[in-house]
Amino acid sequence: MAPKSTEAEDAIYVACPPPKVAVEPAALPTNLKLTDAQEKLYLEVEKHFQAEDYVLPGVENGALTEEEKFWLTRECLLRFIRAIKWASAPEGVKRVEATLRWRREFGVYDVINTAHVEPEAVTGKMMIWGYDSDNRPALYLRPSRQNTEESIRQVHYVVWALERLTELMGPGVETLVLMVDFADRAKNPSLGQARTVLNILQTHYPERLGRALVVNIPFLVNAFMKLIIPFIDPLTRPKLRLNPNTLGEGLFAPPELIAEWGGSARVLYEHDKYWGPLVRMCAERRERMWEEWRRLGAKVGVREWDIKCAIELGPAAPAPNPALDAHDAPAPVHVPAVAADPAAAESEATAGAPAITAAPENAVHAAPEAAAPAVSDVSGWAVDASAAGDAD
Repeated sequence: MAPKSTEAEDAIYVACPPPKVAVEPAALPTNLKLTDAQEKLYLEVEKHFQAEDYVLPGVENGALTEEEKFWLTRECLLRFIRAIKWASAPEGVKRVEATLRWRREFGVYDVINTAHVEPEAVTGKMMIWGYDSDNRPALYLRPSRQNTEESIRQVHYVVWALERLTELMGPGVETLVLMVDFADRAKNPSLGQARTVLNILQTHYPERLGRALVVNIPFLVNAFMKLIIPFIDPLTRPKLRLNPNTLGEGLFAPPELIAEWGGSARVLYEHDKYWGPLVRMCAERRERMWEEWRRLGAKVGVREWDIKCAIELGPAAPAPNPALDAHDAPAPVHVPAVAADPAAAESEATAGAPAITAAPENAVHAAPEAAAPAVSDVSGWAVDASAAGDAD
């Protein structure tokens, strides 16, 4: 008789890449199939941002950076247009420009990097792991593991996680799943901070919430949710599910659901084992997306579908480089316009890495000269985030 496996042998300590799916690049997903009127409105918005003389109003140095052009995919513009319910091209432009300004002001491209948010991550109060039955990446939030006092860095950590989740979405996947567990006497956030995160999610990440599942809701949290729900967009509220039968309803396959939620995956959060591999996996996927975006023209309006299909059908991602620590991205495909954290640069140098510092998660990327056209209580907020992650 074979010996019974121990918990250590069964345990999983790292996040997994998006599931492999069969894709046919020519067969566009439903969200990219527009009516003639919708296509006309979309093209008006796209043309506005593609103009060679375009300048973002209300900021210094308003010319779009390469990072901003990379962000402005066809699907990105469509998410904002759907959020305004196809009202008009000027309304769509206004909404996108507000988020472009916010991303600069809030530090999405510089302040919010791995080294900055890592202190918030050490207890596993937020954990990216697994994919639901629609291949959407899942973000687990466990308020009982709160380890810091309320601060803006907690909000930064939420934004950092949202940015990483987008990198773990496969072809045709644009939404995520929030999994909130209030077990073990979880603490409520303040109403003010909850509303701050709620506003960010609904305003600047529209059409990103696929489903929000919340379990083990104590009386005080239930009362808190009643206070915050009036601030949630009415079209978002149906996505919130309280105490669902996650497996019974077919929302997840057992191997993709952690044991605390009834799944068969024995995922244990040990920061030193989890954090570095997650950061490297996201950085490697990000670099491959940049390569494809360059190959497809390096302009506003490139389709995420085309980028991700090329990655799905192309060669497998390289194995993680153990020489890189959790603050480093892989060796750059293009020269970053801003340097990574000095400590990370020093770590790279001692590991014999290239002299050019690898770009952090949200650094602005600049093409090489000769490049071919190829290329509080953060978990507590999750109640509101789960209920309101977008403004569809």
